[in-house]
Amino acid sequence: MVDMSLYAAFLVAAFALCITPGPDLMFIVAMGGRGGPTAGVMAAFGVACAMLVHSVTAALGLSALFTALPTLYHVLRWAGAAYLLYLAVRAFRDRSVPGGEDAGATGPGMRRAFWQGAITNLLNPKVILFNVAFLPQFVDPSLGHVRGQLLLLGITLVVMGFLWDGSVGLLAGRLAVALRRSARLNRWLNIVSGTVFTGLAVRLVVASPK
Repeated sequence: MVDMSLYAAFLVAAFALCITPGPDLMFIVAMGGRGGPTAGVMAAFGVACAMLVHSVTAALGLSALFTALPTLYHVLRWAGAAYLLYLAVRAFRDRSVPGGEDAGATGPGMRRAFWQGAITNLLNPKVILFNVAFLPQFVDPSLGHVRGQLLLLGITLVVMGFLWDGSVGLLAGRLAVALRRSARLNRWLNIVSGTVFTGLAVRLVVASPK
């Protein structure tokens, strides 16, 4: 169903993309820093699920709406920035003490980390445009089943991304657990996470759609 030479080239390009630090990876590291290894992995899983949604919509042609309706792009971009700022405020206001009764009240749990990762990725229109621009380069229309080829490439990218992002989230979480031995360090990690979320929000607002 796919050209194996194109697929091999795609694997190389996808691997380079996965290991290159980007907004999703920074977000996952910040989540692992706030909630520990489980939160880091679940955030990566949420991002992976959102990427799967993007891949399916790209294969179905729905993502082309963003090129025809620029306003939709900007609405989604501002919504994503607003959500990231909301997460930043939560991190900055987190005063929980490691091991205290309220330690899990504000830090992201498994379900919350998953949904925060998924929503952050889903509300990033540049990810949708990326799928539209990147995946078709490795499709051979002469083989037919173009939609199936796009789905295969998308699923491959999702799996590779989760394996890498999940590993990074796990390591970031374990490092955070080792550092969270005092309220001062705990507070510092929350400030770092909030700063990352704020930076990602600003990046999403000021970045050019092209």
